[in-house]
Amino acid sequence: MRVYLCRHAHALPGEPDEFRELSAEGVEQARALGESLSARAAAPVVVLSSPLLRARQTAAELGRAVGVPVRVDDALAPGATADGLAQALEGEQGPVATVGHQPDCSEIAYAVIGRDPGFPVAGMVELELRT
Repeated sequence: MRVYLCRHAHALPGEPDEFRELSAEGVEQARALGESLSARAAAPVVVLSSPLLRARQTAAELGRAVGVPVRVDDALAPGATADGLAQALEGEQGPVATVGHQPDCSEIAYAVIGRDPGFPVAGMVELELRT
């Protein structure tokens, strides 16, 4: 299955961590990422998001740009793994965009492709996963 593994966009600092919101810059980054995904020949048919606010806000912008539903999945919360991602994808009809966190995105990419492509805020890498 094709997966667009995305890191959330730029968020404001603050506590508690799970309620940090996107900054104005982050909203623009998320919109640009959504436009990029919608322009792909194989655009995602769903967006799966970490439950943390900044990820949900990023996912909402992606879903809006592509015109697809967004679902929250605890498997994408901080501490996410490649195995957890594979379980979250069970039953999905791809392609799927996911929104998560660092260092999880790097660790998942490394587990799947054997390298860390780097994940700046609103960064994305395309992966092929067996589910």
